[in-house]
Amino acid sequence: MIYLLPALEILMVIHEMGRFGALLLASSGGALTLMYFLAGSRKIGKRMIPVDREEMEWLHEGITRLSKRAKIKPPKVYLLDDYIPNAYSFGNNIVLSLGLFEVLDEEGILAVAAHELGHIKNRDTRLFPIVMYLRFLMMTLTGAVLLLGSPLAKVSSLILYIAYEVERSKFMKKREFKADRAALKILDVPLSLKRALEELKYYEDLRASVKVNGIPSIEPGIDRDERTRSRLIDTHPSYEERIARILMYSNILNFQIK
Repeated sequence: MIYLLPALEILMVIHEMGRFGALLLASSGGALTLMYFLAGSRKIGKRMIPVDREEMEWLHEGITRLSKRAKIKPPKVYLLDDYIPNAYSFGNNIVLSLGLFEVLDEEGILAVAAHELGHIKNRDTRLFPIVMYLRFLMMTLTGAVLLLGSPLAKVSSLILYIAYEVERSKFMKKREFKADRAALKILDVPLSLKRALEELKYYEDLRASVKVNGIPSIEPGIDRDERTRSRLIDTHPSYEERIARILMYSNILNFQIK
């Protein structure tokens, strides 16, 4: 569904606008493709420091061990020069902020890394950027239809865009839960992820300005007020939702082991 809706929008734009619609689609698609590859080539910034194996042997060995359990190639690990506790992944890379080391112990750091390994194993580091750029494409095409399309096309385009936002929210939330589930299978202490999330939720307001939906990360919804929070278009489940799922997955794993 996440890919069907953009396809329907594209067909409608071409049908409604003819050559102009095809030209708009080609130019928008070309620009977004270029942005995708440029963004991917510039992920490694000056504030990102490769992990020194000698200085942080426990982290290097821990992530290597978890990667083997996940049956994936060990990723490159970088430290982000930022006091805000945060972690994310892209390609076959994991980034852990220095602030993360201020609030979590070694077990908690490895639990967060395991979640990012789950994203890598599930190919979310490839899927999330595509979903984000499809959203930009939908916004562009919907805007064009609202300006130049017929009344029926305007209504249809708007419905398709809203439906895409809802499906995007569902899709990305499921991927977060799936990454947590993958992490539980490879951690020495599965509930260490639960404890890490319980600690990190006290710092979510600090991360409001650095949240990036195009990459898999530990970010939850920032808005604490459930009355003002839009449940339909949140792209990350809350800490409470993730912790509840982790407890459920842990019980299932324990049952299967027994």
